[in-house]
Amino acid sequence: MRVLAVTLALVASTLATPASAAPPDYGLPGSYPVAYSDVTAVADGRSVPARVHYPATASGVNQPVATGRFPAIAFGHGFFQATSKYTSTSTHLASWGFVVVVPTTQGGLSPSHSAFADDLNTGLAWLVAQDATAGSRFREHITTTALGASGHSMGGGAAVLAAARNPKITTISTYAAAETNPSAKDAAATLRAPAQFLAGSQDTITPPGEHQRPMFAAKAPSKQLRTITGGFHCGFMDSSGLFCDNGSITRAAQLVAAKRVITSWFRHYLAGDAAARDLVWGQPARTDPAVTFEGTE
Repeated sequence: MRVLAVTLALVASTLATPASAAPPDYGLPGSYPVAYSDVTAVADGRSVPARVHYPATASGVNQPVATGRFPAIAFGHGFFQATSKYTSTSTHLASWGFVVVVPTTQGGLSPSHSAFADDLNTGLAWLVAQDATAGSRFREHITTTALGASGHSMGGGAAVLAAARNPKITTISTYAAAETNPSAKDAAATLRAPAQFLAGSQDTITPPGEHQRPMFAAKAPSKQLRTITGGFHCGFMDSSGLFCDNGSITRAAQLVAAKRVITSWFRHYLAGDAAARDLVWGQPARTDPAVTFEGTE
């Protein structure tokens, strides 16, 4: 009887123990309301107009920043693309606790990739300075040691250039990064920060084999090449424009997959989110049916 009683007690104890919480779905919006401000970022002798999306106490324009300090990410738009076509990505990242600065420069037919990289770094430097600026909305709200760079196509290549120039950048994750002038591939070879290159398997504008894969091959670990099956170049944007392509999956499905991958990467490397690691380097990342995995930690 005593053995039976002990056995029943053990069973009851096991049943009473809650199951491990499932990891967050980083493809869904995070918990923070998102606000934005249109700013002029001034740093290192440069003046850069930009929009900043950030975690806030309420959604809207120029709302107070949510309580706490948050990592900062600079995001670069694609060639001849309005920054508004990336609003869902920048607001998504902000909802997960990032301050995202999006320069509105280099939007014409003859952009300077080098200057665009410097614009991304100016946005980050400005946010770092704002953390200590009396009266700033962002005072004591920026994690100044956790800086990221991202972008799509030309902006992705510029993010690689920016990180190669700026040792304060902690990590990068890019959408369909394009080879640039100067060379993003050459810059990747010098980059020591962890880097993720997200591609679309059916991209006909910056095909992975000609753009993201050479950067991935040149980069020393830690690095990843993640390819969305059926993904297309313009599927990383909220809407298509001139000279766009198509893929075998919907834009909505591609954006969810892209946001899941990029958000888990930045949550792992910038926010120290333990739940994100498996979705970056663990079995869930390696067996994701929507996004193929290549990488070396």
